[in-house]
Amino acid sequence: MRTSRLLNLGARLGPVATIATRAHARLYRLTGGRFLPKWAEGMPVISLTTTGRKSGKPRSTPVVYVEDGDRLAVMPSNAGSDATPAWWLNLQANPEAEVQRGEERWRVRARRATPDEAERIWPLMRESYSGFEAYQGFTEREQPIVLLEPR
Repeated sequence: MRTSRLLNLGARLGPVATIATRAHARLYRLTGGRFLPKWAEGMPVISLTTTGRKSGKPRSTPVVYVEDGDRLAVMPSNAGSDATPAWWLNLQANPEAEVQRGEERWRVRARRATPDEAERIWPLMRESYSGFEAYQGFTEREQPIVLLEPR
């Protein structure tokens, strides 16, 4: 619970959080995932590159995930901040993206999990990182489960 509160506070710092996130994504990509490959409670991290919905430019961000067969499940929690993460807004505008896990990269198509899929995946996410449950208590904003499916 402490970790989730600390991360929530960090997400609310606006520009500072944005700079830290961009630096993490850049270093992750440059080091082939050797820089901060895990996040709180050992959650694995990917670099997710989306297309900016306004700029049209590639935007990379580190995102924690759980595996669901050949798909990755992610949650736009933004550490429970009231602000929806830009990567999720970008994926809603253009669901085509790129994932980097370690040195491996592949194209994905994002979609919101169906209610049945979300019900099945939610316990896996909660088990992998207890902070997800706490994040839901920090905001009234919806935090859906998003599936990244290989193309």
